[in-house]
Amino acid sequence: MLTLYQFEPAWGLPNASPFCMKLETYCRMTHLDYQVDTSADVLKKAPKGKLPYIEDKGQIIADSNLIIEYLKTTYGDPLDGHLSPAEAAIALAMRRLIEENLYWALVYSRWINEENWPKTKDVYFSELPFPLHLLVPKIARNTVTQSLKGHGMGRHTESEIYQIAALDIQALSDFLHDKPYFMGDQPTTLDASAYSCLANILSDTLISPLRDKAVELGNLVSYCDRMHNTYYA
Repeated sequence: MLTLYQFEPAWGLPNASPFCMKLETYCRMTHLDYQVDTSADVLKKAPKGKLPYIEDKGQIIADSNLIIEYLKTTYGDPLDGHLSPAEAAIALAMRRLIEENLYWALVYSRWINEENWPKTKDVYFSELPFPLHLLVPKIARNTVTQSLKGHGMGRHTESEIYQIAALDIQALSDFLHDKPYFMGDQPTTLDASAYSCLANILSDTLISPLRDKAVELGNLVSYCDRMHNTYYA
């Protein structure tokens, strides 16, 4: 059986990691038979130092996008097979908007924002023994800070970061419009990515201008409710 290695659920979400949540949502959407491993040492064993990763048929595969491509090749593509080349290109571009830009604003709101950082630290590091629970969060936060700067998002001011993210969120709302799913009447891989990121933004555990913007857009709220009721009820 396919094993999905990821973080434990948190903040009332299937996963506080949008990428872990995306992969599990994809597995549920495609009715794959899988099991989840959230043991304490899974991150240490991660081949690329990040979660999620999977083990299937003796293979270990990391990175949510590479995993999904492997799953499509191995088990078929029930979600995206009906898309035309042009539609597939649009869906990929929207996934890049979510995962390569909006995601980093979400990271900033959790790891750098002083009001949200204590809650983020508690989720990821509260079970570490003394003195690791004092040292590791500082090291991890510094690593995330450097990653944000390396990406470029972290070189902007806070107000600029939220301004950039607000444009992404508005674009998602405008593109979804009144459709049940982002690409139309049928769910696609894009929905696994969009739902996972938007649900994390809309969680009321952490307050930020990202959440304020998403809450204003009723179609995004309804969309997340619909995805939750369909795949996690």
